[in-house]
Amino acid sequence: MKAAVLYGPRDIRVEGFGEPTLAPGMVLLRSRLVGICGSDQHYYEHGYCAAFVPDRPFVLGHEVMAGVAAVAADVDTVRVGQRVAVNPARSCGFCEACKAGRGNLCSKTIMLGSASTMPPTNGGLAEFVLVRADQCHVLPDAMDESLGALMEPFAVALHAVKRAGSVSGRRVLVTGAGAIGLLTALTARAYGAAPVAISDLVRERRAKAEELGIDAVLDPSAADFAERARDLSGDGFDVVLEASGAPPALRSAFDLVRPGGTIVQIGTLGAADIPLPANKMMNKEINLVGSMRYGNVFDEAIRLVSAGRVNLRPLINAVFPLDEAVKAFEFAADKARAFKVLIEI
Repeated sequence: MKAAVLYGPRDIRVEGFGEPTLAPGMVLLRSRLVGICGSDQHYYEHGYCAAFVPDRPFVLGHEVMAGVAAVAADVDTVRVGQRVAVNPARSCGFCEACKAGRGNLCSKTIMLGSASTMPPTNGGLAEFVLVRADQCHVLPDAMDESLGALMEPFAVALHAVKRAGSVSGRRVLVTGAGAIGLLTALTARAYGAAPVAISDLVRERRAKAEELGIDAVLDPSAADFAERARDLSGDGFDVVLEASGAPPALRSAFDLVRPGGTIVQIGTLGAADIPLPANKMMNKEINLVGSMRYGNVFDEAIRLVSAGRVNLRPLINAVFPLDEAVKAFEFAADKARAFKVLIEI
């Protein structure tokens, strides 16, 4: 089969690659559309992502929309010809976290397109990809395929908002207006948060947030940032969802959240520890919550998009064919222009 194979920093080659073999409990998918995630971009630009360093060339891509090409004899949950969004994180199903319904915390998770395992696990930037049957979430017939490719990042946002508890009527700030931040703001709004504000240093990202109708768009470098935040939140936002992965943004969240409020950390902050204002967290009784991947929200995400409660389409601003994978990654590196870049297989 044809695949986009990562060999090292800025070295992706579209070439022949071994097709995966169907096995019990598994489903062979024909990839159709695959989104480029920030972690994919890290692998492309640096050859590794955080502590995950590949020991051989491998196929990237975990934001996968695909068609079912074949199913093992013991699989009856999906059938050939159906279109699916893929949960790329395959938990073990047997550990304490999995049995408690928190498979996103499973320490034995196998992630598509990742060097978190040795050897790395090949992902969806190939004509075929093999997944376990329970990783497949069937898309409605009427859903546009490009929206199906956004179910994985949307699931990240949906899980994060759920980690905050009920947001209905609560004042919410999202820090970082990249794809995940914008999706998080849209999700908070869909669940009744009011107002929903978003902040970002990049002018083009703020413009996209305004285009999407976010209630308030803030520039954290502006002289009147603190004043505007107070006007929106009074003594602080009820919830701050940190989606930038920037240490200064997380630090500012402790100043921007109200006493008794909640900070949800979504963005990856890198491998190094960072200092936090523990006294402020104690004095204000701030709840600091982590949000890891998706929980079990894929089917809910599909229903929300299918019903038109959240419009993901404006986030897609480029689609490249597989043969132009390098061009796709170069475009995705432009933080001012790129939000969701898809590769069509």
